[in-house]
Amino acid sequence: MTTAMNFDILSLLPELAFFLLAMILFAGTLFAEKYPAVPEAILAALPFLTGALAAVAAGSLAARGVMFWGCYKIDALSQLFKLLVAAGFCVAVVNARKQPTLEEGQRLDYFLFLSFSAWGLIFMASAAELVAIYLAMELASYSLYILIPLRARSKGAAEAGIKYILFGAAATALALYGLSWIMASQQTTYLSELAGRDWSFSGNPLATIGLSLFLAGLFFKLALFPFHFWCPDVYQGASNETAAYVATLPKMGAIVVLTRLGALIAPGGDLANMLAILAALSMTFGNLCALAQKDLKRMLGFSSVAHAGYLLVGLTPGTPAGLAASAFYAAAYLAMNLLCFWVISRVAPDGRNLTYRDLNGLSKRSPWLALSLAAAAFSLVGLPPTIGFIGKLWLVVGAWGHGYDWLVITLCLNSAIAVFYYLSLVRHAYAEGEDDPVPGAAPDSGAFSLAGAGLLALIVVGLGLVPGPVFNFALKAGQALFVN
Repeated sequence: MTTAMNFDILSLLPELAFFLLAMILFAGTLFAEKYPAVPEAILAALPFLTGALAAVAAGSLAARGVMFWGCYKIDALSQLFKLLVAAGFCVAVVNARKQPTLEEGQRLDYFLFLSFSAWGLIFMASAAELVAIYLAMELASYSLYILIPLRARSKGAAEAGIKYILFGAAATALALYGLSWIMASQQTTYLSELAGRDWSFSGNPLATIGLSLFLAGLFFKLALFPFHFWCPDVYQGASNETAAYVATLPKMGAIVVLTRLGALIAPGGDLANMLAILAALSMTFGNLCALAQKDLKRMLGFSSVAHAGYLLVGLTPGTPAGLAASAFYAAAYLAMNLLCFWVISRVAPDGRNLTYRDLNGLSKRSPWLALSLAAAAFSLVGLPPTIGFIGKLWLVVGAWGHGYDWLVITLCLNSAIAVFYYLSLVRHAYAEGEDDPVPGAAPDSGAFSLAGAGLLALIVVGLGLVPGPVFNFALKAGQALFVN
């Protein structure tokens, strides 16, 4: 544990940039009524401001240090995930600029709370102490309690918001209860000190149960079985643009913390075995339930339950290569899901929920959106040459030969199951005709819409073809976690 504060403001540029954006949005809400031109100017500049955030995060990749008496760690892992959060936030904000389900006067407030949520995720990336992790996790969550119900007086959105609050409160209670057990048994909450402690049920049952309960709060964010109950309902009830954020960014915060905690878990130990069992159950349950869905967002909700299981496959062995594989797959998950939700938001410019039938004839109505959707579907399945394929390949390589070969086989079988519902997206877009009229507004095929879809599709395919730089950086980050 570091006893000095060691404050370095240059290492905190991503955090300060997010705070500055939040203050600009907050000032805009204060002057909105008296000076209507102010919020309009801020909304017009918002894409450039979020792009600047991503640039600042990219420029801070080399920052290193430990601050705030050892509670806050700036390392390769934290900076990688800050870049992912900043880039994902930029896409989510641009995607939501023309959100049709927001009432007048709510837009600046919407983006204000969105920025506070992302700010909390930025803090989660560097938190190296359990209380700091909990506080950052709650900062990232509180804004979502407000954002999810914002869907033009939709009863479904209100129901989704209530479910998210109730399940979130339960997960928070479990995490706090577990934290108290860890403090009582281990006498510290610093990850650097917890790394050398006993985490077996036979040796220290109080601490092991406490950590398991604390992990429940992270499993809730990750939508891991059996903490997934909120996920499909929230995706379905929230607006398409809000669902795009909830489905992607909060999972980055959960994964970076789980990656840090993964370095504490002994390979083959009780906690590692628990993670392996939950991973197998989550991917199997999520894929089987997704097969029965017709609402696209609900299908993606159960799909995220399955992907939560995939992400844990790399964490279970507790090796640098496994942790790097999970970090890389988190980046893959972010890119391919943002692409999928981008297409959904463009196909439904009126904000309605889509079913498979709404995709019929999309290749004729908007060929570029159909092609981008196909890239997202192929990546979610794990087909080459996409980032989803290379991400699953490294998960398999990272877990194979470390006592969890059965989990790798489970992953491969579940990937085969997922083919049926992911490729249904492509089948409806290309093989189903328009003889059956599709209700609702026509797809948005403007230059902005197509450029965003094309850029995200290029990332999904490009990082599948050239994954080395990202994975090597993630591998160095994973190796650094085991260096005292």
